[in-house]
Parts: sequence; structure tokens; C-alpha cells
Amino acid sequence: MSAAESGEQRRVLVIAAHPDDPEFGCAGTMAKWAAQGQQVDYLLLTSGDQGNRDRLVHPSEIAAIREQEQRAAARILGVHSVTFLRYPDGMLVNDLALRRRLCGIIRAQRPHALVTIDPWRPYQLHPDHRAAGFAALDAARGSHAWHLYPEQLNGTEPWRVQEVYLFWTGSADYWEDVTDSIDTRCRSLRQHVSQLRDRADAVEERVRQMARETGEPHGFAYAEAFKRIVTG
Repeated sequence: MSAAESGEQRRVLVIAAHPDDPEFGCAGTMAKWAAQGQQVDYLLLTSGDQGNRDRLVHPSEIAAIREQEQRAAARILGVHSVTFLRYPDGMLVNDLALRRRLCGIIRAQRPHALVTIDPWRPYQLHPDHRAAGFAALDAARGSHAWHLYPEQLNGTEPWRVQEVYLFWTGSADYWEDVTDSIDTRCRSLRQHVSQLRDRADAVEERVRQMARETGEPHGFAYAEAFKRIVTG
């Protein structure tokens, strides 16, 4: 039984590459967990500054818009906080500097559960998605080591993340019933106006259809799928 199923009070950290990644991947579950009293925090590694096809719009302008959209979406879901690290969109690299930074954030926030993109999904073409998933997992693996980045501890103990949930996975083994939160997920997704443009209705229907297809084999009207890893 997972901590979510037991009703245990806990902190959940979502690490993703871009604004709207959580809403496209796991927002029904995050809305459900937040409604249950879990503390859900978002950490976005970029601000999605390449998310625009108009060459006359500067990347800084679209980044500011997308940050506002992400914060609006998070409020609908009940997310506790949203943090942007503002790495350049499309240039994210899972290097030691990023891993060290994420390790420090995990130690500071001390989440019981980490939710991130599955970097092993076959044909995961976006380099930022792969980098975000690998960096989050590498940082979580290192956060409980006493002698890895010891300057971050500053008198505290290392922190072990108890569970990891990978979304956009091709190897699902955990399904969350989001029947009661699918509407909330869709309302949050619609906040990303700059990305949906005139496709909001079609995108929402596609999201609902995928959630229906995910849930049906497990007896749920709507569900989201994850690869769940217990680390302890």
C-alpha cells in the first residue's frame, strides 16, 4: 500500500521540465492528493520560453506568460507552491550542477514522494523531458547520502524520498482513480492558453479519452498511470 492509499500526511514534490507538463501528465492525481490534505509542490526546471512559434515574440515574454499560466493552473489544483529554476527551454542537461541543485532542494523540502517524467519511456523525443526525469531521479538517489554534497546538510540529516511516481510512462504498474478530479485537471489545463490556443476543446477531449482508456481495465471511469518505485 502506498502512502497515498494509507491516507498518511505527506509532502509531494513534482519535478517537470516545462509549464503544463504536470497538467498534461499527472494533474488529476495531484488535485486528488491535494484535496486529501497532502502538500503538493511544483518545481519547473524551465519556464517554457520556446513555447511560441511567432519569431517576433521574445522568449522572455512567453516565459513570463507561461509562468503566470502555470501558477493559475496550480491554484485550481490546490498546489502549495510553484518554483521555476528558469533554465533555457530546449537546452536542459542532466549535469552535475543540476543534480547538485535538485539534491539540495529535495533535502530542503524533504518530500515523501517524488513525481517526475519517466525518462526511459521508449521514443521520448524531447531532450528536456529526458533530462528532467533523469536529473530528478539522480538527485533523489543522492539526497540520502551523507557524504554527497555534505555542505548542503548544515547540521541536518540527509533525506530519503520514500516513493517515486513516473508519469508519461510506458511501464505503468500503478493506477490512480481520478474520476472525481478529472474536471479539475481539465480546468487547470485550460489555463495554459498560450499553448492550447484554439485547440482547448479538442485537447480536453483527448485528455479525457486517454484517462478513460487508462481507467477502464482497472474499473475506474478515469485514471492516470504511473511507474511506481519504492526506494526504502
